Amino acid sequence: MQQNVFKKRAIDNNIDRIVQHPIGGPTIWTVANSLTFFRIFISPVFLLIYLQHDVFGINGQMLPYALLLLLGVSELSDALDGLLARKYNQVTDLGKILDPMADSISRISVFLTFTQPPVNVPVICVFIFLYRDSVISTLRTICALRGFALAARPSGKMKAIIQAVCCFVIVLLMIPHSLGQLSDEALTQLSTVFVLVSAFYALYSGVDYLYANRVHIQRVLIRKPKHALKCTRPIMARDPIASAVQASS
Repeated sequence: MQQNVFKKRAIDNNIDRIVQHPIGGPTIWTVANSLTFFRIFISPVFLLIYLQHDVFGINGQMLPYALLLLLGVSELSDALDGLLARKYNQVTDLGKILDPMADSISRISVFLTFTQPPVNVPVICVFIFLYRDSVISTLRTICALRGFALAARPSGKMKAIIQAVCCFVIVLLMIPHSLGQLSDEALTQLSTVFVLVSAFYALYSGVDYLYANRVHIQRVLIRKPKHALKCTRPIMARDPIASAVQASS
């Protein structure tokens, strides 16, 4: 009976430790990580509003302003999660993994949305973002499973800023387009130029990330064989005279 009570108290203590308030508590479920999850969950909303704005009672002239609101909320949550994590000393390995993943999901969702009319950005431009982020995310996850997290690079932060500016500019271009002051062809051409600039910098940031973390990546991808570690004693050469004596006996 006493043993069961002890186990129950230990479980209760662990539960209390896990579900403490995010600010000041040891749990990984912090306010910053909650904002990161929120940014992931609202990413499909941008796509739905863009494609089905008539269903939600939003006309063509109001659509750019609704999209600007969604982008503003997403980017604000991106800025706040890092600020809160540093302010309350709650920078966690989970946050280091989730934050760039949330950035990739939210912004790639936006760029995929722009492949549809009226913006009509070429899909191949979006594949550059997709392939770059897939490689980096895979390496980051593998390293995390091996016990260490790869921190973000300044070039990665700049990539996020350039992509955010690109998204805002494209949505702002939709305002004169909705008023008939900008043609479909001009909207597509201008949007494609901004997306290509952002895509080329994304490639550069990916190369910079791989080079800066090359030591950690080598530790993960290149492993010494186990038999090389076991062979610690040197192999002594056999004495030919002793061998001949043993053979004659």
